[in-house]
Amino acid sequence: MTRPSVSFEFFPPKNLEGSFRLWDCVNTLAPLDPSFVSVTYGAGGTTRTLTHEAVGTIHKTSGLTVAAHLTCVDATREETLEIAQSYADVGVTEIVALRGDPPKGAGKFTPAKDGFASSVELISALADTGKFRLRVGAYPEKHPDASDQQQDIDHLKRKIDAGAHSAITQFFFEADTFFRFRDACVKAGIDAPIIPGILPIENWAGCQRFAAMCGTSIPQIVTDAFTNATRDGTTDLLATALATELCDNLLRGGVDHLHFYTLNRPELTRDVCHALGVTPKASLQEVA
Repeated sequence: MTRPSVSFEFFPPKNLEGSFRLWDCVNTLAPLDPSFVSVTYGAGGTTRTLTHEAVGTIHKTSGLTVAAHLTCVDATREETLEIAQSYADVGVTEIVALRGDPPKGAGKFTPAKDGFASSVELISALADTGKFRLRVGAYPEKHPDASDQQQDIDHLKRKIDAGAHSAITQFFFEADTFFRFRDACVKAGIDAPIIPGILPIENWAGCQRFAAMCGTSIPQIVTDAFTNATRDGTTDLLATALATELCDNLLRGGVDHLHFYTLNRPELTRDVCHALGVTPKASLQEVA
């Protein structure tokens, strides 16, 4: 089995402590030579400025390829495209284009006045600029807003047709969930790469809340295992083992790229990568 390529998702910092944590995360994982790293928006676009600052800093200081998250939430088309242009101006040419979650307290997504009504509109406008490599989100299990999974797949096809180069999935717990989704996408005529999103479980309670929000099903065996591991104080060992097994099954099934949701806690992701044979090259300090 050949060494897979990897990528990592980071959160923008909200305070000084968060800034140190983000840099520690970048410094810990950069030696694994990721294909790219991405920086998220908060729900409702609440970290737009922080995201922009984090993207620029990581791009400038680390030498990594950075993909900036960009959403349709709470901004006009003009404002959104100005943000995209500001990324291009500093040499950031990869964007993860998303509809975005509604602001806190809002029941559903509502386009801003003069804003993009959907991720498809956003992707099309960004693609028309010719300045960006575009990645989009995908759901291997039904999105909470979709009537069924076929609607999700049809929507993904529209995003790819609008100009997206690849898709990154929401996290999941079983490799077969991804393989079924991948096969259905191929059947629908989607030929762009679909990258599985992996969540090493740093916080079991938080993971359960996140899964409920995004429609990810949790196998009973995983719930039972974390119940026992929480009692025994071995949750990190369990999380590393489960994520490594999941990734190994994906690689054996033909996957060649893994995208890790780090939650700015790099240790579990690093340990899983090491177990898969993704070993360090040089730290940022050594490069400098």
